[in-house]
Amino acid sequence: MNIRKLILQGEGTTLDFKKTISNKEKIAKSLVAFANNKGGTLLIGVADDGTIKGVKSEDEERYMITRSAHQYCRPAIEPEFEEIYIDEKLVLAATIHESDSKPHYALDDKKEWWVYYRVKDKSVLASKVMIEVIKQRQNQQGITISYSDLERKLFGYLDKQGRITLKEFCKLTRSSHKKAQKILVNLILAELIQPHTSEKEEYFTLTSVK
Repeated sequence: MNIRKLILQGEGTTLDFKKTISNKEKIAKSLVAFANNKGGTLLIGVADDGTIKGVKSEDEERYMITRSAHQYCRPAIEPEFEEIYIDEKLVLAATIHESDSKPHYALDDKKEWWVYYRVKDKSVLASKVMIEVIKQRQNQQGITISYSDLERKLFGYLDKQGRITLKEFCKLTRSSHKKAQKILVNLILAELIQPHTSEKEEYFTLTSVK
């Protein structure tokens, strides 16, 4: 594993830097987010800005990650570890493979279980729409999209307004929450629309919109 090359890439969808492991709930979020996405690598002993700090005790860091993966992730996750020395400093790499048992849940400090997935360099809390996307993407055999009046209204709205929330979609089409959610899930799986998560709300755009 070329650690220097990875560090130069910076944190992203499949890479996360951790100076040290001090909170099992927080690390569980990262583990689950990687497992629910395309997998990824945690570099322990690397600061957020890419500075190599090294770890004091690889055994302690490995223990914290393993315990988090087994007790704070459901289903349990099995990280793979590699120790790399750079400039006489030890970096611990923990690789998480994309799971075939999605979705995985992480336990928070209030003893509640939540699903997370990876968006750029963040582990993001999954909405009900995204949980369903993660579930269906697991066993996706191909999506058949109906092009009813509901889909036409949605695409017409997105062409003009650029974005829409689940609540706005329900109001636009006078659809139930369940029906509107199912349509959005299918369109995300077909890569016709894409989800976005902000601090205030989740919204959806056409895939051509950057």
